[in-house]
Amino acid sequence: MNDSAVFAPGERTRVRRRAERVSYDEAAVFDILDSALVAHVGYLFEGRPVVTPTAFWRSGRRLYWHGAAAARSLRTPASGLPICLTATHVDGLVLGRSGFVHSVNYRSVMAFGHGRPIEDLQARRAALDAFLERLYPGRTAELRPISEAELKQISVVEMIIEEATAKVRAGGVKDLPADAGWTAWSGVVPVSTRLGPPAPDQALGPQGALPASLAGAEGRRLDEALLAWARS
Repeated sequence: MNDSAVFAPGERTRVRRRAERVSYDEAAVFDILDSALVAHVGYLFEGRPVVTPTAFWRSGRRLYWHGAAAARSLRTPASGLPICLTATHVDGLVLGRSGFVHSVNYRSVMAFGHGRPIEDLQARRAALDAFLERLYPGRTAELRPISEAELKQISVVEMIIEEATAKVRAGGVKDLPADAGWTAWSGVVPVSTRLGPPAPDQALGPQGALPASLAGAEGRRLDEALLAWARS
């Protein structure tokens, strides 16, 4: 593996416990990010910690999120402050025969960097189009283009990933010798978010066909769909 395919661990990302669950591999980090819809952005505001949930998207080692131009949750992270962005999938509830070995199967990423605003309106337009394409490949070609006035009402923050780490817990129960003989149920309960049946807005009148990315997607796992769209 060459250096360009990994995030070199620093003090913020070097893991000292459960190292077997950790990866600095770029592909592992990107897979978890690209299959997540919501991230949490942590930063300091007036000396106090703030964590903001937001939809986000990625291009290379750059992460983006957006919101209202006047929002504090956008202005502060875009001011160059250090940022920690996290994304998490919960894949299962792990039940053991003692409380000590109960756990959760998960995939998570912690990414660190500094935010900056996307000031150029055309760059902002391209970034927002990329966000729509992440969720609905081919969708932007069907839509009314966003106007300059609308662009000015939206802020987009960009963060170059300086350090990142992926952490995964998968598998079953880690039983202990002391649990032998106890009859409490043990095992894994899978957890997933799935796409439901599309519900057209009847108030809008005649509509075109369902977006191609959503046709036949009912019942599909959201994380699997997002990852497939990102790789299409």
